[in-house]
Amino acid sequence: MPDTTISSSTDAAGVRAPMTHRTLWSRALRVFAWLSFISETIIIGTGGAVRLTGSGLGCSEWPLCTPESLVPIYADQGIHGFIEFGNRLMTGVVGIIALAVVLLVLHHFSGKRGLVRALWFAVGGIAGAALTFFVATFFYGLAAAGPALLAFPFATGVLLLAIVAAAVYSVRTTAARRDLVALAWIVLAGVVAQALVGGITVLTGLNPFIVGFHYTSSLLLVCVTAAFLVRLSAAPGPRERAVPAWFSILSHVTGLALAVTILFGVLTTGSGPHSGDPDVLRHGFDATVLAHVHSWPGYILAVLVLALTISAWVLRLEPRKWLLVLIVAIAVQVAVGVLQARDGLPPLLVGIHMVLASLSAATYTVVVLHLKRPVETAR
Repeated sequence: MPDTTISSSTDAAGVRAPMTHRTLWSRALRVFAWLSFISETIIIGTGGAVRLTGSGLGCSEWPLCTPESLVPIYADQGIHGFIEFGNRLMTGVVGIIALAVVLLVLHHFSGKRGLVRALWFAVGGIAGAALTFFVATFFYGLAAAGPALLAFPFATGVLLLAIVAAAVYSVRTTAARRDLVALAWIVLAGVVAQALVGGITVLTGLNPFIVGFHYTSSLLLVCVTAAFLVRLSAAPGPRERAVPAWFSILSHVTGLALAVTILFGVLTTGSGPHSGDPDVLRHGFDATVLAHVHSWPGYILAVLVLALTISAWVLRLEPRKWLLVLIVAIAVQVAVGVLQARDGLPPLLVGIHMVLASLSAATYTVVVLHLKRPVETAR
């Protein structure tokens, strides 16, 4: 049966153990898990750069960049085409890393059989997507211009369904560490879904609500990759609450305040000057009013995190160190938010604010996962 823990290259006495085949696979899994978290954070920055530099329609088509080419070829696209295309390339990097994490997890916890079965799902999904693409291209070609553009979403949808089916099968047939298997598949499915949403964003002319959903989904993927890293280092098996009930409740109330703060932040940005393209119209909210509304739950969030941090350190609770990280992140976030509002929303500060929001949410995720600990078994 596959091991349920991630091997270490150092034994209990501190003596470095010889490197084994399984240790190498375990180390590779840990490295790619970190790369997944880092790349998901970076793509928020590159996506923000697309929007903040007015490059949202630098590539006017999807999945192609122009009607004739996958890459920018027109002189009038300028730097905007390369910025937008660079973000699309980053999506590919994120997807490859997410796929590597899935394969490494299955190899470690499901063995070669689980890995081979997942690869068969992948082959079937790719074949189904290709067949769907050609069939849809044929029918759309009889009725409309740009058949490939219209067929590609259907092909992506088929591939996404294959990933979901593979994920369900893998989780049900894996005996150990189903949490890691599920989290790895969620990230991969999320990346594919994000590519589809990104295409819809371009095809709808940067609709601000879809752009906001695209950012929020990316933020959630950062949280999932952070959760994977925490669970990767945690002992398997049942868990019990490691904090008082009131502390757990207050922590989840803090999460609600964080979610509301991010929601109003997305709406505020969607009503501001950084639309992604000079010709894109924003939704009809007053950005000045929303900026004030956005700050209210932000200040409440800061107070709640401060209360949790003080309580955790006084009571010596498990998540106290991560709460200290969270309060620093929230404090920096508040400072950047105030500064960008006073300076007229400079693009660089807005981009930093967006990335910090994802890191704050990821840190909160880590805090929540430390509210419980493995159940101690009698020896």
